[in-house]
Amino acid sequence: MSENSVLCDIGFIGLGVMGKNLTLNLADNGYKIAAFDLEHQKIEDAMAQDKAESGSGGRIIGCSSYTELLSILKEPHLIILSIPAGDIVDDVCHKLVDAGIKADDIVIDTGNSLWTDTVRREKKYLGKFYFFSTAVSGGEIGARFGPSLMPSGDRYAWTRVEPVFQAIAAKVDPNTGKAIERFEPGNPVKEGEPCTTYIGPSGAGHYVKMVHNGIEYADMQLICEAYHIMREGLSMSPSEIGKIFQQWNQGVLESYLIEISAEVLLEVDSETKTPLVDIILDKAGQKGTGLWTAVSSLEIGSPAPTIAQAVYARSLSTLKGDRVSASSQLKGPEIDPHLIADKTAVIESLHDALYCSKICAYAQGFQLMQMASDEHDWSLDFASIAKIWRAGCIIRAAFLQKITDAYQLNEELHNLLLDPFFAEQINTYQSNWRKAISTATLMGIPNGAFSTALAYYDSYRCETLPANLLQGQRDYFGAHTFERKDKTAGKKYHVEWAKPDRPIVKA
Repeated sequence: MSENSVLCDIGFIGLGVMGKNLTLNLADNGYKIAAFDLEHQKIEDAMAQDKAESGSGGRIIGCSSYTELLSILKEPHLIILSIPAGDIVDDVCHKLVDAGIKADDIVIDTGNSLWTDTVRREKKYLGKFYFFSTAVSGGEIGARFGPSLMPSGDRYAWTRVEPVFQAIAAKVDPNTGKAIERFEPGNPVKEGEPCTTYIGPSGAGHYVKMVHNGIEYADMQLICEAYHIMREGLSMSPSEIGKIFQQWNQGVLESYLIEISAEVLLEVDSETKTPLVDIILDKAGQKGTGLWTAVSSLEIGSPAPTIAQAVYARSLSTLKGDRVSASSQLKGPEIDPHLIADKTAVIESLHDALYCSKICAYAQGFQLMQMASDEHDWSLDFASIAKIWRAGCIIRAAFLQKITDAYQLNEELHNLLLDPFFAEQINTYQSNWRKAISTATLMGIPNGAFSTALAYYDSYRCETLPANLLQGQRDYFGAHTFERKDKTAGKKYHVEWAKPDRPIVKA
């Protein structure tokens, strides 16, 4: 019997880094894959790795065309796309239609597509096939051994997709929320609770992944600011900071991002024998999802200043030429030695500032998802979302279990800051949070993410904000009206500013 004589379970299109690893993950979990990529060498590479890891190969069958791929798949067809977001997704879908895909077949987009494109595509291909979407988090390693998966779309399609995704997703201990990890080809994790759940209607999964990435931007920037303050303000070496991060990773800050930050800081460049981080150019890139999150927060009116600041920080980093020029012309403060006399105390304050700021970044992200859910009638389950982020994804962290608990205890929770546990944490650690920001500011070290997180917290807890003056200003120059605290809510008033007696009239 030839290797092609048994029909394949799943078709897979796009064998780049993520695609190849997802394909091998599927194969480890017992699925036979029909694989296609426009670059034939990528097909050969995937098949070669399959043979090397399994000892015999044959779990991944290479195809030379879309027609061949459909011909060796079990019906109804299930096809997964791992291709760049954008027009190429529609191009592949059109080619599958031309190749003979049927109305009961399912095509799953796993790329970082903009959620509105996903909504459009589901409508566009309705009746031709089921267009389903699944956002994937976890990077190369996650794809290979267990990612966090955020699927959304047609409910019927989900019933067919669910067992596949539950098999390949990351797993956690349901009692502790800790990841169950095993990075062994051919020996996937079967036990535990899978980090995937049905998110909601079309587009909801990609929206949730977009916000996940926005939180990721904020989390990374906060860690970078803590590093920057220790490096420049305390004159600590990368290895010293890396060891501090390793210590932090044993407590409330335990997370994947703290773990890998420590590893980066402890790495030595093989060529120069100097710390790797010191030879990496300080220009950060981005792929758009953080930007999309910030834009969505502005459109919906859900404040996410720490996420937006993280995007701005990356933009500022790209102005390298300007910054080099400005560094010799724009002066900062003279550092008072008393600020850093107690290095241990400064480091402790940075730990607490990072923890409190991180809580605020997650609060911003979850509130944004809540407002989007209300606007689009998605009925998002935030406890379930927090659950599937506990392993497999980039922002996986110990305190996601606490977020899960918060939403399980109170489904109507409007903001994480109002949960008793998180409110108590902020109350306990906020003094050091403020000290860390004050110290960094007095030293002239940028700390925009820390500062916006604190401003968000202080604004959210403030019963009266200066928006009353702002509304007065708007009414003065643009007759935009205002409400009165002493009158019925919703009634609008306007001052006729041009008249001598400035009467107040109902609008």
